[in-house]
Amino acid sequence: MSSSSYFAPTGGHPPQTQIMTGRAIFKDWYAVIPHGVMKDIVTSALPHWEKTRAWIIARPLSGFAETFSHYIVEVLEGGGSEKPDTDPSAQAVIFVVEGQMNLTINGEVHTLEDGGYAYIPASADWSVKNAASAPLRFHWVRKSYEAVEGIDEPTAFVTNEKQIAPTPMPDTQGRWATTRFVEPSDLRHDMHVNIVTFEPGGVIPFEETHVMEHGLYVLEGKAVYKLNQDWVEVEAGDFMWLRAFCPQACYAGGPGRFRYLLYKDVNRHAKLGRAGSLPSGAF
Repeated sequence: MSSSSYFAPTGGHPPQTQIMTGRAIFKDWYAVIPHGVMKDIVTSALPHWEKTRAWIIARPLSGFAETFSHYIVEVLEGGGSEKPDTDPSAQAVIFVVEGQMNLTINGEVHTLEDGGYAYIPASADWSVKNAASAPLRFHWVRKSYEAVEGIDEPTAFVTNEKQIAPTPMPDTQGRWATTRFVEPSDLRHDMHVNIVTFEPGGVIPFEETHVMEHGLYVLEGKAVYKLNQDWVEVEAGDFMWLRAFCPQACYAGGPGRFRYLLYKDVNRHAKLGRAGSLPSGAF
């Protein structure tokens, strides 16, 4: 567990005496990657990054995520990158869960601590540095930007979730709320990465079934989540992927809040064409 209020993996390796059966699930319509499987052996190094490793928990793949990738990145003291992403089409959202990040976007330096959030457009020149002695851990969500004629590309911004008041969902008495970093009506953005919060006992009171693909990383607490026809227990540090139209609902189990970082693709026409033969650049 991290020293902040957000869960962050630290790796390690279990002993030979531990039983191997766990909570990991991979099905056609959803996947659950529990925090207990995020060990040292499953990390990746990244090009042009120093003193860095990443847990890649979602990537475009047949039968899995289609529109995005999601990394949990750990950077040690003095590490970082002057060339973080080699894909010129990739926009990014950064969410810091532990440590301190020096983030430079188009020449402007920002310091992000836990709760720090940044949107970085595909056209930006950016870099990351951990100038502190403690490890830096953050989420990095990537999606190829889908430009639309007549609509400007979104601009970079940096904030902290603690500075944004959550928006309660209607008729929930505040038990279910969303921290929105981008206005839903802003058509420049083709993805949203928000934070959803449930107070103990709060619920999604119907089976959401929609075109948006989801990635959910549990930052805090525990719940019972309905994924298609299955009820699955999840807790801080677990990741869920839901394909488009996978029914979902939720009971927050308490005793504290249940919170997750949520990705979804929005504000663009559905691509036409046979499955598996989407136009070039669709991902």
